Amino acid sequence: MANAVLTLPISTINEMKVHYQSFLKPSPPAGALFAAKGPTYSITAYKSGKVLFQGQSGEREAAKWGTAEQKTKKVSAPSNHSLPHNIAEMSIIGTDEVGTGDYFGPITVVAAYVSKDQLSLLKELGVKDSKHLTDETIVKIAKDLIHTIPYSLLTLPNEKYNAKQQQGWTQGKIKAVLHNQAIIHLRKKIAPVAPECVLIDQFAEEKVYYRHISGEKAIYKENVYFSTKAEGIHLAVAAASIIARYAFIKAMDELSEEAGFTLPKGAGAKVDQAAARLIRSKGESSLNHFTKMHFANTVKAKKLV
Repeated sequence: MANAVLTLPISTINEMKVHYQSFLKPSPPAGALFAAKGPTYSITAYKSGKVLFQGQSGEREAAKWGTAEQKTKKVSAPSNHSLPHNIAEMSIIGTDEVGTGDYFGPITVVAAYVSKDQLSLLKELGVKDSKHLTDETIVKIAKDLIHTIPYSLLTLPNEKYNAKQQQGWTQGKIKAVLHNQAIIHLRKKIAPVAPECVLIDQFAEEKVYYRHISGEKAIYKENVYFSTKAEGIHLAVAAASIIARYAFIKAMDELSEEAGFTLPKGAGAKVDQAAARLIRSKGESSLNHFTKMHFANTVKAKKLV
């Protein structure tokens, strides 16, 4: 038995729950956010932030999510105190992603550059936290945004997502690599203009983010900040989120046309039913093109069929 205990932020634990969806136990123990049982390991994540890894490959599985330092030292919650006090008025690159919690559809990641001179214009266009906007409004705003600000959009189709996941990539690593690439692409696009900083809508601790991209040929590190709820901190992140959502909506429309019926967003019961319908009409092998196959929805859909 090789056991390990990590103390992780809730954002990382939520990401883990998505990653291990296929192995989730139906009834986690008291005080636990989730429990999963893999082929050679078991994982229990508690509300306190502690995550217990047990079994033959427990330590190896833990290494995907934390470092030795995190095993003994509590990881503090992300704090905005490290951000520049006037970041909301600065000219920056903001990044965000969409689609990570959706069974159907790709992951879309956007880096957007907003100069301080454009802040008032973006407010007039209606740019704000996308969670407070309907899809219809997002489409309308995005069509103006893509002609107003420079941005870099990366779309990871399901076939490539599933291949990376089967290679052992966590969703956190996939997102980190895409964010880094989007930033580098946009930085080249706006050169010689240089952003005052980069703000990433945080999905992993800073050390974990850079560990995820350590194997990349190019890594952007200049004045990079991380914060949860970053859409409410700077309009560049809100704009990135809106464009990413717009790209995701368009991709879902295209996939729905291919499927012959409207594919629902999210990962709930309606998604299970839609996946079962897809299996009946196009075969189980079609899931690789339409879905993130490691989600628990795959098993549920097969049972419905």
